[in-house]
Amino acid sequence: MSKHLTLSFLLLFFFLILCDPSDGRFITHRTYFSLSSDLVSDGVQPLSGPPYLALNLSSSFSAAESTCEQTYGFLPCTKTLIGNIFLIVVYDYLMFLSATYLANGSEVLLEILGPGIVGGLVLPILGAVPDAMLILVSGLSGSIETAQSQVSVGMGLLAGSTVTLLTIIWGTCVIVGKCDLVDDVAQDAQDTKGFNLTESGVSTDIWTSYTARIMVISVLPFIIVQIPQVLNSTSGRHLAVWIALIVSLLLLISYCLYQVLQPWIQKRKISYVKHKRVVLGLLRHLRDRAVGRLLRDNGEPNEEGIKKLFSVVDKNGDGNISYGELRALIVSIQFEEIDPTKDDAVNKLMRDFDTSQDHRIDETEFVKVISNWLKRARRIQTASQNPSSRTLGFLDDIDQDTYREHDLLDVGDESDEEFEDAGGSRWTCIKAVLLLLLGTLIAIAFADPLVDAIDNLADATSIPSFFVSFIALPLATNSREAVSTITSASHDKRITASLTFSELYGVVTVNNVLCISVFLALVNIRGLTWDFSSEVLVIVIVYVMVGGFASFRTHFPLWTALVAFLLYPFSLALIYVLHYVLGWS
Repeated sequence: MSKHLTLSFLLLFFFLILCDPSDGRFITHRTYFSLSSDLVSDGVQPLSGPPYLALNLSSSFSAAESTCEQTYGFLPCTKTLIGNIFLIVVYDYLMFLSATYLANGSEVLLEILGPGIVGGLVLPILGAVPDAMLILVSGLSGSIETAQSQVSVGMGLLAGSTVTLLTIIWGTCVIVGKCDLVDDVAQDAQDTKGFNLTESGVSTDIWTSYTARIMVISVLPFIIVQIPQVLNSTSGRHLAVWIALIVSLLLLISYCLYQVLQPWIQKRKISYVKHKRVVLGLLRHLRDRAVGRLLRDNGEPNEEGIKKLFSVVDKNGDGNISYGELRALIVSIQFEEIDPTKDDAVNKLMRDFDTSQDHRIDETEFVKVISNWLKRARRIQTASQNPSSRTLGFLDDIDQDTYREHDLLDVGDESDEEFEDAGGSRWTCIKAVLLLLLGTLIAIAFADPLVDAIDNLADATSIPSFFVSFIALPLATNSREAVSTITSASHDKRITASLTFSELYGVVTVNNVLCISVFLALVNIRGLTWDFSSEVLVIVIVYVMVGGFASFRTHFPLWTALVAFLLYPFSLALIYVLHYVLGWS
């Protein structure tokens, strides 16, 4: 942190010196103010007059000053190409520091308070503060005409962040995290296929696909606000903006609640699938040990065969299966990637069987529960049209499907991670608050001059400010997320790939719903015009192609990275053609 601060202040000091315009004027005698050639003294003969000097006001320098308006009255400004590029680089770096301090402070806060509300509500919003601040100042600057002109910088940032993260960063994560793909599953730390476009890539868990679906849903406000434009209606545009604003805020709240509840949902789902695998494993084990058939010719459970099986499990022959006998039966079954002694499997099975809650299983309870399980398995078999219903061979197929479901749900043990309470250290709390405060203050202070610099660069180069912000701003505000996700993906494991892409989709979701909320609020409050049809179309295309693809797929070969890379120049070209060739607005 100290290194970042030192470098920040040094950069700020130097660019204040180098970029601030300095004007020189002749020193003249007050009596001969109008004569620019009259000096105060020729070095030999003293001149008579008042004993003080005056600066000669030069009209040329005054005109030069009026062409460049300093932000806050003291920050440097320039109309030159090189000067504005330098300013944008410096301000970009300061916004990068803002994002870094906010992220570091959020991580410290997570260590103190743990997941839940902090991880699901506070952290995602704090991560989007720099983007939201840039969009806010772009729409609050000066008059309505000035705000309408500069708000394209905010739209460029919003579109550029989305496109950059879902194309360049997404594709890079696929390449650096590639492993061998076997049956559409990435093999951890195995990379023998090289750059094979179909047999090398990454795979994730099913939760990552769910996050991608949520990300796709977050594009809904863009579509709503664009409906009057598509229908060529002017009367409904204001109402559409309000509806889109309400929807975006509801989506932001819903996503934060989902993040808060997701660990609980994930654990419940994984626990359910594990129990399902134990039940199927028990049925297969009992099938192999059955004295008679467990199903009749019509596919219904054979109660006589199940009763004979009960006597096999009842080791001491007392007419009841005790907890110890059930535990011995479960432990004797070999479950892949499941430890019955640690996953509370015996207790859950005991609760299923022991409907009378007398801590033992009688013959009636055993027959009833086994019959119900066989009926459920039979319904699954009927749906899959498996012909081996009488021999219970379909149980093997159902077990394999359940194993794949479990594998997609749980590719690692990150859900069991415990967060230690670090709240005992007062310095840790102070550090978190200072980092968050510093990051927020930097974003607030330098968002406005960065927008002005981009506007000035656009004037100096005749390049639309949208394209300048589309390319330049995401490099600063999303650079930390880019480095974090790419570094995480390079570990070549399914669990890190799942976490990487989930984080990427989460960043895009929060950035979009929070930033579009700020954007739509500005349009309503300041009475701005919504004329971003081409930009919205590009955002929707990228969302549908990348987000829709990732919503129903858990493996991504290398060829998907190439498609993602091509989407970036395609997006820029499409916006240019729609906006400046076809005249979309």
